[in-house]
Amino acid sequence: MAQQQQISLPAKLINGGIAGMVGVTCVFPIDLAKTRLQNQRSGQQLYKSMVDCLIKTVKSEGYFGMYRGAAVNLTLVTPEKAIKLAANDFFRHQLSKDGGRLTVFKEMLAGCCAGMCQVIVTTPMEMLKIQLQDAGRLAAQQRVMPSVVTTLKMGGTSAVLSRSYNTTPAPQVMRVSAIQITKELLRTKGVTGLYRGLGATLMRDIPFSVVYFPLFAHLHQLGQRSSEDPSVPFYWSFMSGCLAGCIAAVSVSPCDVVKTRLQSIKKGANEETYNGVVDCIRKILIKEGPGAFLKGASCRALVIAPLFGIAQVVYFVGVGEFLLEYTPSNIFSA
Repeated sequence: MAQQQQISLPAKLINGGIAGMVGVTCVFPIDLAKTRLQNQRSGQQLYKSMVDCLIKTVKSEGYFGMYRGAAVNLTLVTPEKAIKLAANDFFRHQLSKDGGRLTVFKEMLAGCCAGMCQVIVTTPMEMLKIQLQDAGRLAAQQRVMPSVVTTLKMGGTSAVLSRSYNTTPAPQVMRVSAIQITKELLRTKGVTGLYRGLGATLMRDIPFSVVYFPLFAHLHQLGQRSSEDPSVPFYWSFMSGCLAGCIAAVSVSPCDVVKTRLQSIKKGANEETYNGVVDCIRKILIKEGPGAFLKGASCRALVIAPLFGIAQVVYFVGVGEFLLEYTPSNIFSA
């Protein structure tokens, strides 16, 4: 078994990286819409839905505007997905050393440990990505939201609200790079600046992994041809990853909203700031109601489902083993 781990771990890291890059490329525009929908407040809604957000983004920022922040994800998703998938396999292996079948509790424990490991990369990745994704929303808000000026009517006691429209050229989307944001955060906040929202990220990723990995393992097992032939068709791996990812994503969507709000450094007009997870939850409940915690939930499900479906197909097809000139059969027979 030690040899199996020694040979297969590099392949699993390659599988996780390739799966992450392919998945991010396919679903990133939907993830951008999710971030912008989660960050807009009641009464300042620029986007009515995911489709409306994407259409307006293309009109104002061009096609590649939908991929703002994708470079950060493509750079860091390889170690992030590699850590997540490899850590889950590692902990499952450690918990099954007695030779017995893993119980649901042990599967959930392995997923929990994997979720804790991945935040090392996930938190700074999400932090930088959100700043880049939300820049277009903030610029659009400045263009369409008129400033409200309060004036007093002469000779009267009532206040009259008059709208003052800005006649200067519409502000452009700030072209800030991830490197610039990183340098500024390191200069002003140190390394801890890149880990803003760590608690909320843990609050999201640990339950996600606890739900996803055991659920996927059981769904995947249902596709086995027979007890003598435990192999599973690739399409079943894809469907199992999609369904497990969708359910897990929706279940932790409120945590994702809190994380997104906490990690957004720049705020739009009249948008409140938050002092931690509890303060964020309290203010959202008071000002926007419980429904605000489900903002972008459908977008997140559409992002996570194919992302993990693709990941599991790459993982179980054995692309990494092929690239390392090993086949899955040779690895497991070693």
